[in-house]
Amino acid sequence: MRVRAHIWINAYIRRLGAAFIPAVVARKGDADAGAIFIKIATLDGQARVLRPAIAGWDEAATDRSWSLALNGESVEERKADDYLARQAEFDSDMWVIEIEDREGRHLLEDAIISE
Repeated sequence: MRVRAHIWINAYIRRLGAAFIPAVVARKGDADAGAIFIKIATLDGQARVLRPAIAGWDEAATDRSWSLALNGESVEERKADDYLARQAEFDSDMWVIEIEDREGRHLLEDAIISE
């Protein structure tokens, strides 16, 4: 069974804070099972977005994994926001975490998979 969304998010934000990486919940979703999107703003007008990876037969059923949205590229922050707004139109239960870090750190490198 997967950890509830709000518990995972609280722990993740604390982990980021311990690494001195500022992060906030920009959009609250379903506390139990809402999809979690992560926007990483590099404070130069650019951003990247991590989206939930498609669940497969492996540990994705219990562990959260991510894939890079927007072709994995840094885009203008406005484009990242537009992407997240379009996702919210389809999934009103989704969460958005916003990270601001000049180096683009997010501490999820080991959980990113390519689709």
